[in-house]
Amino acid sequence: MAIECLVLGAGQEVGKSCVVATIGGKRVMFDCGMHMGYHDRRHYPDFARALAAWGAPDFTSALSCVVVTHFHLDHIGALPYFTEICGYHGPIYMTYPTKALAPFMLEDYRKVTMDQRGQEEQYSYEDILRCMKKVIALDLKQTVQVDKDLVIRAYYAGHVLGAAMIYAKAGDAAMVYTGDYNMTPDRHLGVAQIDRLKLDLLITESTYAKTIRDSKHAREREFLKAVHKCVSGGGKVLIPTFALGRAQELCMLLDDYWERMNLMVPIYFSAGLTIQANMYYKMLIGWTSQKIKDSHAVRNPFDFKHVCHFERSFINNPGPCVLFTTPGMISGGFSLEAFKKWAPSEKNLITLPGYCVAGTVGHKLMSGKPTRIDLDKDTHIDVRCQVAFQLILYVTENCTIFKK
Repeated sequence: MAIECLVLGAGQEVGKSCVVATIGGKRVMFDCGMHMGYHDRRHYPDFARALAAWGAPDFTSALSCVVVTHFHLDHIGALPYFTEICGYHGPIYMTYPTKALAPFMLEDYRKVTMDQRGQEEQYSYEDILRCMKKVIALDLKQTVQVDKDLVIRAYYAGHVLGAAMIYAKAGDAAMVYTGDYNMTPDRHLGVAQIDRLKLDLLITESTYAKTIRDSKHAREREFLKAVHKCVSGGGKVLIPTFALGRAQELCMLLDDYWERMNLMVPIYFSAGLTIQANMYYKMLIGWTSQKIKDSHAVRNPFDFKHVCHFERSFINNPGPCVLFTTPGMISGGFSLEAFKKWAPSEKNLITLPGYCVAGTVGHKLMSGKPTRIDLDKDTHIDVRCQVAFQLILYVTENCTIFKK
């Protein structure tokens, strides 16, 4: 029995997750992400190399299906390009929450980043809509017969709402591809769960596989301490984060802390899509942790008491505040705009709660304590603010492959 893997992204790097596994004569593409640190041809997986390797005339005939594990851009960001530009028209599978929330992530990124740079290989809003119409939604532990020989099944992965680990079986060959998963529960999601399975191939994320870190509780405590210290001194806190998924977790953390400490400092969220996202989070409460399900009858945990919408004009307001804004790696958009404005002040704080890929401003901040960041030959930012990166979020992107 021959098993082949073609890693088109996230093999030895974080970003553009895309692995094609051939099992039992069936080719399955797992994830179709973009790399947030590149703005040239490396932005997307090398799809042309895949066609050449397979000797196939097109992607639709070459692939049995595409399965996307969750809605983060490094796992789904290239999908509209793959379907609408590269011409893939075969089956695409993802969970119901991923199908519901992915269009918001894709359009938000397209508007704030891709349009600004005027990239040649970009897709339009209409491309996103056409792409998502082709998606077949999965439920957890639902066995789907892709064709007479291939079946797939989704398992709960934690990480973000709707994230899944994927089991695939063709003939006598079976495998699991994990995508991102959490083995530690957080405020709104449970831990990853999967059946005991006999596998020939396991492809699992492994970015922090050898990293020993402080407990999640300790990192959250340090995060809250840094934020409280900054606003108590009259400073502004910038928290770059993507508008869906981990942003809701951090909002819950700060909302609860503000309530306990009776703080009156405003907490803002700049992304307009948050209102729509929270609507879906409320509708998809069944995908959250048991604790959230139990408390939902009393109060919806996504109705934040202390978090309100941010107007662009507020950026010049005096006094302390906390601002969540996109994108999470300060790769463009309003997070970069706010960073330019607030970084020169020693009173302010930039806290990076998640992984930042190489090439982004966020990664430059995490790589040391720069006093100046050069965006291009004409744009320089003096960095006098405090910088903290507790890495509150469990993010593990690049993969390790285990064969039987």
